[in-house]
Amino acid sequence: MKISEVAEAIDLPISTIRYYDKIGIIPDEYVQRDENNYRNYAIEVVHHLQVVKNCIAAGFSIHEIQAMISRESLSKDEQTDILKQKIRNIEEAQKRLEESKQSLYEIIDLDIVCESGFGKYK
Repeated sequence: MKISEVAEAIDLPISTIRYYDKIGIIPDEYVQRDENNYRNYAIEVVHHLQVVKNCIAAGFSIHEIQAMISRESLSKDEQTDILKQKIRNIEEAQKRLEESKQSLYEIIDLDIVCESGFGKYK
């Protein structure tokens, strides 16, 4: 597959795919070079990049993804542990956000008007 075909298939900019290739997010097994030195991607790269895209959407950093890819073989249990830890992190963040939201509602319920400016009460 040409890079433009990969980009279209997974809805990522070509520049992002090039960046992922450069930093090792795309393993060498998915990339071949032709006689003109153009990249040709294996069809399997689409699934691989979709997983990467989903991990990023779930809150994984590029560095975390790089670390997982750089490990030669993660067992299913290790992968599950990593995902469960990310779920715990998300749940903790949700709890903090809910507490922040509740604090804001409490400020609204106080019905304080700060005529001298925000946070300034006479």
